[in-house]
Amino acid sequence: MENKELVADIKKILAERRGLWLAHNYQRPEVQDAADLTGDSLALSLAASRTDAEWIVFCGVHFMAESAAILSPSKRVILPELNAGCPMANMITAEQLIEQKKKLDPDTTIVTYVNSTAAVKAESDICCTSANAARVVAAAPTGKVFFAPDQNLAQWTAARTEKEVAWWPGYCHVHHHLRAAHILAAKAAHPDAVVIVHPECRPEVTALADVVASTSGMLNWAKTAKAGKALVGTEIGMLHPLRKANSAVRFIPIEPDIQVCGNMKLTTLESVAAALHDPEAHTVTVPPEIQARARRALDRMLAIPAD
Repeated sequence: MENKELVADIKKILAERRGLWLAHNYQRPEVQDAADLTGDSLALSLAASRTDAEWIVFCGVHFMAESAAILSPSKRVILPELNAGCPMANMITAEQLIEQKKKLDPDTTIVTYVNSTAAVKAESDICCTSANAARVVAAAPTGKVFFAPDQNLAQWTAARTEKEVAWWPGYCHVHHHLRAAHILAAKAAHPDAVVIVHPECRPEVTALADVVASTSGMLNWAKTAKAGKALVGTEIGMLHPLRKANSAVRFIPIEPDIQVCGNMKLTTLESVAAALHDPEAHTVTVPPEIQARARRALDRMLAIPAD
């Protein structure tokens, strides 16, 4: 089927099932354009929890669909590509976090990035996003914090709080593989460009940036940006919403071959349609005992505003 026919088929089923179609900012452009809502993982999960839709189609990766299922336990959450995982989320298991907690001072708050499995969230005191990580850590009831699973976001956050922060050695390969040399080469090629990167990047990269922001923060920045050019250090799918937000700015990937998440690119219009024709096989659920504890960590996070 052509894209138009696929979208029409998807929309027809969603209308019949009172469904909502969500797409992460890193998804393929044609998926983003056809979805009802686009955004970062937490904003989409919150949108899912606030809608009266009965079916949620989440075009993203597995932990995102889990978060939607945690926040919307009465709704059917459909993940078109069940094999779309997150390598960073998979770098720590609940069992590993349990063992790590045994080694820590009991007076340590466990802060876990939303880019994590439901089981890991369930073993955490509070979750955070890349937009509110510093606020979450600053609000921790103890002087010591252990941050999982992203070491780079942990270091970015640690530099912005007086708390003692230790971290798990996980990372997002898209951001972690960007190096200072890539930034310097891009700046040499485009000396008049603003450099904007994600806080999941290495400290050597964030140190060279003019703006460090989450995907939602990047989008907010882009809407009023006056720069003629912007060098962007995050997953390449983000260029699409940035360009839609401000066509006057030329958004340029810093190192395009590195800035691709294969998992995010698995979802196609064909796989969305196929999943809706076989919803049982694509429904993501979270066991009740994990759901309740993970929900507690997410609810604590939601009480703290983003920067």
